[in-house]
Amino acid sequence: MKKNFRRVTIAYLILLGITLGAGLFAGAVVAPVTFNTQQWLGGAVLSHYQEGMIMTQNFIRLSYLVDITVIAVVLYEGYKYKMFERDTVTQVATFFVVATGLMFGHYYLPDIVNMQMAGEKMTQSAAFISTHKGSEINFKIFAAALLVLMVRNMQKACK
Repeated sequence: MKKNFRRVTIAYLILLGITLGAGLFAGAVVAPVTFNTQQWLGGAVLSHYQEGMIMTQNFIRLSYLVDITVIAVVLYEGYKYKMFERDTVTQVATFFVVATGLMFGHYYLPDIVNMQMAGEKMTQSAAFISTHKGSEINFKIFAAALLVLMVRNMQKACK
């Protein structure tokens, strides 16, 4: 492996790890704290709707990182595909990272924001609940595909 490409690979793997870590941290740490403010602040300071608005801002910022990662995946994996360094697992994982990453930031998030802007009553509707559940499933697929892509690229880099 060429020296410069090895450095690019290391930076790429670090970016994948940062994105995976940020997504897991947002779901496992930030969301439970944000949606339980009464436990941390001692009383009902924020409504569930207000907590949701705060959490949405966290995910909007996370979507910027997801977009950067999607671009990096397309460029890196596209280059490797062009150089005939391809395998089916990596191609499938790449597809899922790109598709679910774009859906997260450009389909689910705008819908959720628009529904929140319509008011608290809209966030209690079946449409909002369904969209929110879809975004959770979508992000779990994104995280799993990102992990697969990381592992496959680490396996190739360590040969």
